[in-house]
Amino acid sequence: MESKRTTASAPGKIILFGEHSVVYGRPALAAPVSEVRATCTVEDAPAGVTLDAPDLKRRFALEDAPPDDPLAAAVRRALEALSVPEPPPLRLTITSTIPIARGLGSGAAVSTAIVRALGEHLGCPFAPQAVSDIVFGVEQIHHGTPSGIDNTVIAFEQPVFFRHGQPVERLTVGQPLTLVIGDTGIASPTHRVVGDLRRRWREETTCYEAYFDRMGTLAEYARRAVERGDVETVGEAMVENHQLLRKIGVSSEELDILVYTALAAGAEGAKMSG
Repeated sequence: MESKRTTASAPGKIILFGEHSVVYGRPALAAPVSEVRATCTVEDAPAGVTLDAPDLKRRFALEDAPPDDPLAAAVRRALEALSVPEPPPLRLTITSTIPIARGLGSGAAVSTAIVRALGEHLGCPFAPQAVSDIVFGVEQIHHGTPSGIDNTVIAFEQPVFFRHGQPVERLTVGQPLTLVIGDTGIASPTHRVVGDLRRRWREETTCYEAYFDRMGTLAEYARRAVERGDVETVGEAMVENHQLLRKIGVSSEELDILVYTALAAGAEGAKMSG
């Protein structure tokens, strides 16, 4: 009898407005990036549960992985949600075209692909909200205090207006927007950037809260502009948002150069993301 084989995938994501301030309760806008994806293939196996991640040059048995291993955690949490205490023998192969540590949601996309593939393979597909909830738990391993925006936009695969703890609001786009994503090629682990920002916020809370308030206002403003198809206003809001991100210390010379180059080339707006 031929063994069963199931494949599922998940997109990357881009934050349009509200990165970092979203961790502090302000709203954000984000969209899936389907041009890059993480994929998980689940196959029946002779024995045990094995994870194979060739992009990371990793292959290991689930039982040998520590509790804080993100790949293993995604598998364990999915199986727990499926009420499968003793999983059948399986082999999971995980690949991704999403650049790592670039703010494109690589970790959340990989976890989403794993959760989807396991649910489908074991005959109990997860609804998007269930996927998002499971992946959020894994994101806490990746990032410590995630906002929840990555798992949300990736699990639902739709543009969203997001505020932590509030129901997901799907973003209506008034007219198509052309987005160009540039990559400096420099890896910047999210947990490190978020941790450094939190330390600065603790030292200058009043100042940083004012920055976050303005970022939240820009996200609301940009949402209305996106919904009515006002590209010029969206661009203006991007430029201001980038200046705020510079002020809170999360940009870099390389990112600033990309932004200014895009503006000089005629872009309606530009900002860093992630």
